[in-house]
Amino acid sequence: MLLMLTDKANNSSASTAAPPHVAFNKEGDRATITLTGAWTTRNVRRVDEPMRDIERDNGFSSAVVDLSGVELLDTAGTWLIERLRTALEKSGKTVSFEGQSESWTALFEAVGEIAAAPPEVIHIERPPLITRFFESIGRMVYAFGDDFIKAMHILGATVRGAQMKGGSRTGIRPAAIVHQIDSMGLGAVPVVVLMSTIIGAIIAQQGAFQLRYFGAEIFVVDLVGILVLREIGVLLTAIMIAGRSGSAITAEIGSMKMREETDALTVIGLNPVGVLVFPRLVALVISLPLLTIIADFAALGGAIVITWAYSGIPPDAFIQRLRDAVDLSSYLAGLIKAPFMAMIIGVMASVEGMKVGGSAESLGQRVTASVVKSIFVVIVVDGIFAIFYASINF
Repeated sequence: MLLMLTDKANNSSASTAAPPHVAFNKEGDRATITLTGAWTTRNVRRVDEPMRDIERDNGFSSAVVDLSGVELLDTAGTWLIERLRTALEKSGKTVSFEGQSESWTALFEAVGEIAAAPPEVIHIERPPLITRFFESIGRMVYAFGDDFIKAMHILGATVRGAQMKGGSRTGIRPAAIVHQIDSMGLGAVPVVVLMSTIIGAIIAQQGAFQLRYFGAEIFVVDLVGILVLREIGVLLTAIMIAGRSGSAITAEIGSMKMREETDALTVIGLNPVGVLVFPRLVALVISLPLLTIIADFAALGGAIVITWAYSGIPPDAFIQRLRDAVDLSSYLAGLIKAPFMAMIIGVMASVEGMKVGGSAESLGQRVTASVVKSIFVVIVVDGIFAIFYASINF
């Protein structure tokens, strides 16, 4: 940075100096440009346009710039003078200075070098497509590793206990857990029942439509029972909870992070994981299996109605066939997944919430990432469970 150099470098002179002024006189091919007043950052805007008018004037071939009347000069004023000199010389005119103070020499030299230097052009070469492809994969793997470490930290702190205070296992708040169960569990019952009923009805209708060609419509009960109890019930519930409760967790923790409330908890000796994350994770682990049971009954109820209306299978025949088609293992196969999916949703939502920056845009990005990642991982985990069950004949 260039420092201000003034002929009378003190505050009193700066306050009493006259404003900058440009006097332009032409005598034939020779022009005289007389500068007076304080040419400082605060005032140079007044003479910027007159200086540009002189730069555009082509009615002379040589110019003399008289600086004897300049009272104060800093970098901004010097820049205007050097800009004038450079513009006139580029148009083929001869420029000379008169009345220049010796104390301004270094300032004129420094500003002149900058003004005369050609602009630096930076050429950024785009890497090849294959390089960008593997670079994006590397960034994703690195980001996944970072998220995995944060998730393990939150999961470990949760498994160890609430840890309301550092090193202490006491302080679990049942009221906070019950409140979260009410918000995440009871509040989600209507949408879970509605969606599960519709999905169960659609599966039953499509299954009956296809099996009708083979005269085996009764087997739609087997199809609906096994598919709902083992896969669709828990998976659909987990996806809805990830979109509903996971986004809420990220938004709540993220907004507290934006307002520095998590830092305030740390300052007063409380563990943010114990205060914010632990009740929500416990509530999810309790709520998701219960919601899965409700979703299973809702989906089977929708299937019963559709098979009765579409295929003429009465409810008592449906239930009797369902008892023969499914057993306890089919019911447990889906229910066992629920706590694991609840932990995944809660941990990933908390991780994204803790990553929120100080802007509303960051909060929106983290909420979106929370929902997308949670749904993706839930589906992957469901596939892993399916492979595991098949390998052990469960």
